[in-house]
Amino acid sequence: MSNKILYVDDEVINLELFKINFKNDYSIFVADSAQKGLEILKNENINVVISDLRMPHMNGIDFIDKVKKEKPATVCILLTAFMESEAMFKAINEELVYRYIMKPWKKDEIKEVIDSAFKRLGQKD
Repeated sequence: MSNKILYVDDEVINLELFKINFKNDYSIFVADSAQKGLEILKNENINVVISDLRMPHMNGIDFIDKVKKEKPATVCILLTAFMESEAMFKAINEELVYRYIMKPWKKDEIKEVIDSAFKRLGQKD
């Protein structure tokens, strides 16, 4: 399975739910901090990154900014429970973020966004 996703969220329950929901669809890597996410990205060829916005030490936008500097082709999706329009619009306008999804996410909604991200990369299942 070449469709690799990295999901970064400081809430471990969200990481577990994501793995349970999508383990049959994608090759999933999870990290409970931006720093751990960056470590995984050094060792794995990840295509799509999903990151929570609000995390301690480094927020999702700063994390995605680092990801894009290292691997510009990575498609990044931001998850948030809060409409923080200024930060969100800045990330979208700078083309750091492909899409954003509101928490709590719905499985079919997030799958559609992930699949469109892989299509954008020119990959088929």
